[in-house]
Parts: sequence; C-alpha cells; structure tokens
Amino acid sequence: MKKSHSNLKFSAFTRLVLFAGAYLALSATAPAQNPQHSPVLTGQAAFTDAAHESPGIRRHLTVADLPDPAPDQSVDNGPNIVPRPANAWPIAPQGFKVELYTTDLDNPRLIRFAPNGDLFLAESASGKIKIFRGVDAKGNPKQTSVFAEGLHQPFGIAFYPNGDHPQWVYIGDTDAIVRFPYKNGDLAASGPMEHIADLPGGGRLRGGGHWTRDLVFTQDGSKLLASVGSHSNVDDADTHPEEFHRADVLEFTPEGKFLEVYAAGLRNCVGEAINPTTGELWCSTNERDALGNNLVPDYITHVQEGGFYGWPWWYMGVGGGKQDPRHEGKHPELKGKVITPDILVNPHFASLEMTFYEGSQFPAQYKGDGFAAEHGSWNRAQRTGYEVIRLPMHNGHATGEYEDFLTGFTVGNGDGDVWGRPVGVAVAPDGSLFVTDDGSRSIWHVIYTGK
Repeated sequence: MKKSHSNLKFSAFTRLVLFAGAYLALSATAPAQNPQHSPVLTGQAAFTDAAHESPGIRRHLTVADLPDPAPDQSVDNGPNIVPRPANAWPIAPQGFKVELYTTDLDNPRLIRFAPNGDLFLAESASGKIKIFRGVDAKGNPKQTSVFAEGLHQPFGIAFYPNGDHPQWVYIGDTDAIVRFPYKNGDLAASGPMEHIADLPGGGRLRGGGHWTRDLVFTQDGSKLLASVGSHSNVDDADTHPEEFHRADVLEFTPEGKFLEVYAAGLRNCVGEAINPTTGELWCSTNERDALGNNLVPDYITHVQEGGFYGWPWWYMGVGGGKQDPRHEGKHPELKGKVITPDILVNPHFASLEMTFYEGSQFPAQYKGDGFAAEHGSWNRAQRTGYEVIRLPMHNGHATGEYEDFLTGFTVGNGDGDVWGRPVGVAVAPDGSLFVTDDGSRSIWHVIYTGK
C-alpha cells in the first residue's frame, strides 16, 4: 500500500514513540509513552498497519476513502505466533500500567464480569468456562475454578436476569444456547446444563465457517440476542442453504423461543454489547475477505432492529451499498437498504469482543466510550490489528473515529512474528480493564495510575 506524504511524516514520530514505549515496557508496571493530543488521521492516511499503531493515535475512515475492489492484492499472510519475547509487553497510553494477570490458559476468548466481580472466561478449545476471583498482591487471581466443562466451543456469556442478582448463566455454544443455574459467588454450576435453543452449527462441523456465538440481553431483559456468523466468506445466501439464519443476529425469549431475525447481513458479528446510554445493541463485525488490502473494512456499529448490513451481495458504499463484484447484478433492490456502520476500522482487523466503559478509574473522558479487541489480519500484505482500540462516544453516539489504546503485540516493525492476539475486553467493578490474548494464552490487566 502506498502511503501519503503526511502519513510518512507522522510514522517517523510514532516509531520514536514505539521505541520509548517498548523500553519502558520492560517493567510490568512501567507506563508506556504515547503521543498526547494526536491529530485525527483521515483519508488515505487513516489506513494503517501494525508498524504504525501506537496508543493515542486516532483514525477516521469513511466510505469515501474506500478503494475499488482489487482481488489481485489478496494474500494469505497469516501470523506466525511465537513465544512472547523477554522484552515484549503490551504498550498502553501514558498514565496506565499493564500487569500480567494470568497465563498458560487454553485458548482464552471472551470474558465477562459477574455482578459480584468474578471474571468469567470462555476457554473455547477446551470447552470450559472458568472463573477468576480477585487480584492478589502480585497482581494474580486470588482464586480460580472451573464453572462448567464439556461444552462445544463456548464463547458468549450472559447473566440473567439483568441486575445484581442473576439466577442463570447463559452460554453461547457453537451450535446451541445453553444455561446453568447460578447465584452470586458460585464457583461451579449448582445444577445441570439446560439446552434452551439450537443455533446453526459452527466449527464442530467440517467446514462449519464462523463458530463464535455471542449473547446479550436487551436492556429491559425481555429479549436474548444471539450473533451467528456466516458459513462462508461470500456465498450467495439464496443458493446455499447452509447460510440459513447465519450472518444474522437472532432474537429469542429468555426461555429460548425463537422470535425473529433481529438484523441481517452482518458477516460475522463476533462481539455484542448493549450501549448503556442509548440501550441500543452494538456489534463488532468481521467483514469479508479477498477484495484487496483495503477492502472491506471491519466495523463496529449500533445495530438497528430489522436492519440490513449488506453481506453477501453488497457492502457499504457512497450513496448506498456497493456491489460485491462476485455477485454482480444480484438483488438491486437491496442497494439503498444497506446501512453504513458507525465506525469503520481498518480492513482485516478481525474485530472481536467489545464493551462500554462505565467505570470511574480511568480519566473522565473515557466514560461512555467503547473498547474493542482487534485479533489481527491474515488477508493483508501489511500486518494490521493486533491491538485494543478505544471507541470515542458523545452522548452514547459514535464520533466515527477510533483510537489505538493497547498495542505492542507484534515483534519488530510489525510485519514479522506475532506474540499476542487480543480477543476479549471487560471492565472490572473497580474500573480497570481486562484483556484476553490467545496468542500468549494470557489475561492482561490495564490499570490507570496517573503516573
């Protein structure tokens, strides 16, 4: 990708910042440096790669910035995962410190806090839900337990009813919604698993496509929303029956009765969250591959009930949807119905779990903002993602920008090996941030100290 002159000038500065941050990160408690009051990069300068990601940098991509499809640019450039080098540590903004909460986990994925402050983790590959309680003097869990096991690639975790006294923990398996009886403080399920709804099968089936299933209850607790990713990259859903009720958000009652397709055309809505200010469903979405380095952007957006987001025939474009060339001429009636997402992040970021910040430990300007974990690219010549980003909000609505928040998970200049891949983000009751990383098999703890 050819960078603009303004981006090249800026990258020299950010390289100095990255060097300083890496030096300070040799200590687990040393705050990393970042540019303060950085300008917002727009236009072509908003496209990035891991070598130019640094805490504090903001970017604002719009549909007007998107290039034409360039399938000849498509590459298979998956990361080579290596052990974390001795001098490598996540780089956070100035005033924050990063601690290693725990490691040697088995495929740590989505995390959510129970109302009593216990941290629930989906260890998807092992089929377990684990609990981590408290933080000891060394920054590690005071207690660890297995809440449930024998699940089928569990991912989503939701507590019901909403509020301080849930009675159930709901789990999004790859092919079902299940639940366990629960009361605050339980370290293991107190009763048998209850299967409440089937979901289109994911990774357990050969060629099963996207396998993550997130769950969230609406703000009033009356509906359960389940995200189901597509079976494919861009198969025509009209002619591929395996795409039925996929690339959708599905709506159920809390008892598991299917009600409707809440929203469609979201290729892989991995992370769901309810915006506490507006009550809207938000979604962190993986868009399609093989159209070029800078197509199609992943995105994070509020999700309209009955909304259509384009997949597989269309994607966001100026003046309505832009047709995917692999489906030329199909469904012209949908062109004007494609909803443009709130926040376009860089293409192939692999945006996973998201959350909203309602804590009080971070500076006041973080209140109401979002965070999202970017697992990192495979279908891009220049490696990109491998970070946690901040999503600035104003009265519950996105500004359209995003900001690098936690970086440093790649080796060297960002184009080489990878040691960490963020997956999950959750805000603790004390206002600190926890991040799962299935590259180093760890959970990181981000704390604001002001120092």
